[in-house]
Amino acid sequence: MSEAGGGSDRLVTRRGYLDWLRGVAVLVMIEAHVIDSWTRVSDRQSLVFFWSVILGGFGAPLFLFLAGVAIPLSAGSKFRRSGDARAATRAVVRRGLEIFGLAFLFRVQAWLISWGAAWTLLKVDILNIMGPSIAAAAACWGVARTNAGRLALFAALTIAMGFLTPIVRSLPGLAALPDPLEAYIRPIPALSNFVFMPWAGFVFAGAFIGVCLDAAQTSSVERRLNQRLFIAGALIALTAYALSFRPTLYAHSDFWTSSPAYFFLRVGIMSAAIAFAYWWEVRPRRPDGWSPLRQLGRTSLFIYWIHVEMVYGLISLPLHKGLSLTQAWIALVALCLLMLGCSVLKDRVVERYRLRSLRTG
Repeated sequence: MSEAGGGSDRLVTRRGYLDWLRGVAVLVMIEAHVIDSWTRVSDRQSLVFFWSVILGGFGAPLFLFLAGVAIPLSAGSKFRRSGDARAATRAVVRRGLEIFGLAFLFRVQAWLISWGAAWTLLKVDILNIMGPSIAAAAACWGVARTNAGRLALFAALTIAMGFLTPIVRSLPGLAALPDPLEAYIRPIPALSNFVFMPWAGFVFAGAFIGVCLDAAQTSSVERRLNQRLFIAGALIALTAYALSFRPTLYAHSDFWTSSPAYFFLRVGIMSAAIAFAYWWEVRPRRPDGWSPLRQLGRTSLFIYWIHVEMVYGLISLPLHKGLSLTQAWIALVALCLLMLGCSVLKDRVVERYRLRSLRTG
């Protein structure tokens, strides 16, 4: 990424602060899974466990949000190289569909390794929501031919996802759907970890930010954008938090799962977090070179893929609900270091394979 500090106004290349923030999301994701799976029952009533759960709850929305940010950046980059907006759209839509396919491959892997029941192949997890949401957001990027149109469309979809979630989830007609389909629309115990509403809304919210970032092609513009992004994110979060204390307008709404207040609270915090990541990465006297968080961020899908089975699968069965909260946090640190090592090893293996292919090709 081009530096934003100093007097020069250079073109922005790679935005390493997004990788850095994605690395933070990786750590939060691992924390959520380890604390959930390995903490013993007697320690789950403590205040520390409560706040550990709250922290862990930001991992999934941050992944979806950053996936949304990447959509206009990827499509815009492809469009500038080829001049073909349709081809750029198709490429990102295809990536979304690939992730949706990987969601089922992941479930097959878990079923084979951990000897799960066959119905778990239809379980709805984050990749099941992320893939179609990326494809839908990419299609929206292609339909709206101007940045103003894209911003309006992504803003409308984000607002709709936030405010319509309690209504859609309470529709009686959804009960007539087969459970594997209903599980994509509203939670079904043991079958749905995620549903489209409101989780797809985080992708659309991220895509809104991505359009703004893609238009910021110089470091000075990007610097001003992140200043505004921090202020806007903080205002959205504070407003949502204040409104959460007001009586709800919905017949059925739960703050922690379906309320618009909690949805927009997280959108605001994550928007401000992008600006924080930007300023952290361009701070004076920042060490140059390799960053463990950027390393984790660049290999986030790989880390997700391997760590879930380590945490929830047969390999760690003796640890399931078997550690004190303190022990679980110590184990979390150890697992994060292991995942960092796996990430580095994976990149080295891929690079070695690439070099060998070039020599033999």
